[in-house]
Order: sequence, then C-alpha cells, then structure tokens
Amino acid sequence: MSEKFRDEKDPLGTLKVPAYALYGVQTLRAVQNFPISGLRALPAFVIATVRIKKAAALTHMETGRLDAKLGRAIVSAADEVLGGQHHEHFVVDVYQAGAGTSHNMNTNEILANRANELLGGSRGEYAPVHPNDHVNMAQSTNDVIPTAIRLACLAELDGLVDAYSSLRDELLAKGEEFDDVLKSGRTHLQDAMPIRLGQEFKAYGGTIQRCIRRIQESADYLRDLGIGGSAVGTGVTVEPEYPDLMRKHLTAISGLTLRTGEDRIQLMQSMGDIAAFSASLRGLALDLSKIASDLRLMASGPRTGFDEIRLPAVQPGSSIMPGKVNPSIPEMVNQVCFQVIGNDTCVAISAEHGQLELNVMMPVIAYNVLLSMQILRNAGVSLAERTIEGIEANREQCQYWLERSAALATALAPQIGYARAAEISKQSVKENTLIRELVRREQILPDDQIDEVLDMRKMTEIGVPGGKFGAAAAG
Repeated sequence: MSEKFRDEKDPLGTLKVPAYALYGVQTLRAVQNFPISGLRALPAFVIATVRIKKAAALTHMETGRLDAKLGRAIVSAADEVLGGQHHEHFVVDVYQAGAGTSHNMNTNEILANRANELLGGSRGEYAPVHPNDHVNMAQSTNDVIPTAIRLACLAELDGLVDAYSSLRDELLAKGEEFDDVLKSGRTHLQDAMPIRLGQEFKAYGGTIQRCIRRIQESADYLRDLGIGGSAVGTGVTVEPEYPDLMRKHLTAISGLTLRTGEDRIQLMQSMGDIAAFSASLRGLALDLSKIASDLRLMASGPRTGFDEIRLPAVQPGSSIMPGKVNPSIPEMVNQVCFQVIGNDTCVAISAEHGQLELNVMMPVIAYNVLLSMQILRNAGVSLAERTIEGIEANREQCQYWLERSAALATALAPQIGYARAAEISKQSVKENTLIRELVRREQILPDDQIDEVLDMRKMTEIGVPGGKFGAAAAG
C-alpha cells in the first residue's frame, strides 16, 4: 500500500507532506535540507518550546488578542505534547538553519494541525488555527529559542542536582566508614605522607558539593527571560503586558522560579548565561573524571596494582581472561566526562559566534548543553548506586603500602633535619627496609620516641610528629 500525501504550499512552492504528519511544509523543507545526523531535539527542549506556545496562547487569550476558541484548542494540543504524545513528529535535525527557525516552525505546525483537528478540521488546512498567525502570535524564533534553552536547562536542573546530591552523600558516607583506614598518600604518583582513606572520600564528597553549588549559582542567571523581545529584542508586535504575563503563565506551567528579563535586547544578543552554565557542567565533569580515575587507580590490581579498594563487580571484565573484573562504571564515567568537555567547547565557540542582535548557533548550543545535563545525571546515578555504595576497603593492602612508604621519613625532619631525613628515605628504598626498622637499627631516635614520632594516625592530622622539636629546630 503506497503512502498517502497531502499538498501543502509555502512561499517557496508546494510539497507533498505525508498525510499522517502533524508537521507541515516548512518542517518538511527542513527535513530535506538537513539530513545531517539523525539527531533530533532532546525531549526537554521540545517540552520547553511547547510550554512557551501554551503560555503564549494563555497570554493572548487574557489580553483579548487571541480568540478564546482558538486559544483553548492550542492549549489542548500543547497539553497533549506535554503529556507525552506526538513527540515523533518533532523531526528536524539538530544541525539546522541558524537560530532554530526550523524547530520553532516544526512546533508551530504540530500545534496548529492538532488544534484544528480538535476543532473538527483536517491536517494541512491551517484553518481556523494558523501556525504563524496564532501559535506563533507575537513571537519570533529569536526570542522563543533562547527562552526555551533557559526553561529546558532549569527544568532538568533538579534531576541533575538530586543525582549529585546522592553521589555526594554516598561519598561522605564512605568517608565515615573508612575513617580508620590508614594508607599512603601519593603526590606525583610517588610516596607521600599518610592519609586516611576516609579523608580522601570525604574530600571527594566536598568536591561534588562545590560543583553542585557552582551549577546552582550559574543556573540562577537562566531565570531571566527574554521572551517578548520579538525579532531583535525591541518587542515589536508585542503587547506591553506580554512579558510579565508570559512569565506568570510559564511559572504556573513549569513550576519554575522565573524572572521577567530587564533587558531583552541583551538577553537576545548574548548566550553568555548559557555558556557560563555549560562551563559549570564542564567543571563538574573535570572533577568527576578525576574522582573516577582515582577510583580506577586505587582499585588497580588485584595483584599488580594498588588494590587499596575493591569495587563492586558489575560485569565480566574480559572476553579472553577468565575471572577478570574491570572498573566498568568509572570507565563509563570518564567517557561521559570527556563528552561533556567536548560539548562545552562547542557551546563556548557557538556562544562567541553570535553577531549583532542574534546568535544563530542556538540549535547546537541547546542540544549540547542539554545532552551534557542528561548524561551527567545518568552517570552520577550509576556511579553512586553501582560503584560507590558497594566499595570496600582492602585494609591489609593499605597498611602494607603505608609501612613501605619512603615518605615516612618526612616525620623525622623536625627532629633530625631535612638532609638527614632524605638520607634515611634513600637508604630505605635502596635496602628495601622499612623506615621504622632503619630508625631503630641506626638509633636515629631514642626508643621511647620512635612510636611517638612515627605515629601514622597522628600524621593524618595537623601537628608536628612527636609533638616537639628536636635538633633540627635547635640547629
């Protein structure tokens, strides 16, 4: 059975649009022009755009500019999309004409066609509801798309923050659980002074908390909406009460805390707020990737690596080596973080590449910042639930490496001086002898001071080993 079509006309001519499609001729042109990636607008961006259209219909009914019958039909069509229907009709590729005109018209056509159906009409007739005249009333792509990016990021914010709040809590819980586990610190991947495994995990939790705070602070700038700026930010064709009414309705629809932008020209010209928010996601990715790499390093082994912690086994680690278990979740997290860093680079370059009254690179900005939020959120949940929660400390191995650390000679420096302590460290490595054994054998310290000076638990807190100064201070 051959596919059925309907004829639709725009200023460029007539095209045959699939009869089933809720979209129309302008969307079809975009599909034909941009067969680039197969990637489509992420759901959060679709929802944000439709929320704007719903709010606009409510606003124009309130001002009397839009006939209530038509407005209610647009609102009902929007509610269907917001309820999960019709998303398959948002078909424009991520890489499309600048500013997002194709996505905006895709949305306008879907809502117009569905509104007309609800009023007893047919798809493609665009009567009585027209995509431009009614769904897009007093709007421009140029104020819709930047507003949609802001709304979409804010809508996804709580999920991201919740994921990393849970990860933070899991890390802090491990900090408490491992507080008594002494281990060798490492700087430059070389032996360093003792640290407690719990201190490391507590620090990881603190790092995530600081990332959360930076993300929340940068997100606050997204609450300023430029909707009502119309074509160039001046508000031409827009009722004076429109911006405040839009904020009111968008707040009610989304549940978000929003503000009417004071300078809509500035909000249209600059993608700086979005770029700064993306940069905060990049900051999270940088710290998160470092934590994931640390976990992989501490779990390396189990015979030829550090083997200081044991990660939960989530899948077989090799198709050829039986019994091998890999740090699969941290490896995934590293890859996600690398992608986020790349996404942010794209956002940054795109934000810089606006000209005069508009940034035409908004479609790729929207996709990349929302993709970063999505994959970071999912990676954070997976890391917390499938790795951090089940980590176990290998206490014996931690103790083994700690006793052999050449850096323990540092504790001797306040008593015998840096130069002599360095000699002891070198001698320990050369002879493969523990620092404690050397100190006792060489009678470097009186027997009654050795345990006090080389108290490794005390070395993990602020203070001078041994609690007093020796010959080094006197000299």
